[in-house]
Amino acid sequence: MERVPILKIGDILLVSIQVDMSDQTAIQLQEDLAERIVATGSHGVIIDITALDIVDSFVGRMLSTIASISKVLDAETVVVGMRPAVAITLVELGLSLNGIRTALNVERGMELIAATRGDEWDEADVDENPETTATP
Repeated sequence: MERVPILKIGDILLVSIQVDMSDQTAIQLQEDLAERIVATGSHGVIIDITALDIVDSFVGRMLSTIASISKVLDAETVVVGMRPAVAITLVELGLSLNGIRTALNVERGMELIAATRGDEWDEADVDENPETTATP
């Protein structure tokens, strides 16, 4: 089973989905992310879906569930990197991704999380050596 890497950048966790999401991978990601939010005290989660060619109803539900879990654990979630074709498909399928905030890229996602918390995003907040929990 493949695991999705979770990087810590300042007080934000970055999840870059580079694999096709099976049921088991999605469940493992939800568990890993919840544990990392608690362990690090992170206040933001950015999910980068740039590498996904297709976002179907399964992936949409998975993103919504992750956002809900994160919110309960006091972390805002922003999905970034959505391709125009993916956005069009979601709208055509009637998948509105309720409760999920979006931004065009990681930098804007970080700014959005900072604005939500009343902070200003500063690149100096980024650790030189981000941590990861996923194994290759």
